[in-house]
Amino acid sequence: MPLSDEEERALARQSRLVALVIAGTMLLWLGAQALAPRLGMDGRYAILIDLAALAGFLWALIVTYRIWRRRRET
Repeated sequence: MPLSDEEERALARQSRLVALVIAGTMLLWLGAQALAPRLGMDGRYAILIDLAALAGFLWALIVTYRIWRRRRET
């Protein structure tokens, strides 16, 4: 059963959101990695930043899988 136009638009919105989250997470992570030593931040904050970036990437991976699976069902 093909997707309706509304479902296609919803999947396209989700796809754009995933792309923005991936790009934003990477930019923020790179910026934090560059700024942390200059600001004299402790190493545990670097680990916290890494974990936050991993959470963003994991969320994007899960949503991407759900989008792929939904498109494959049709």
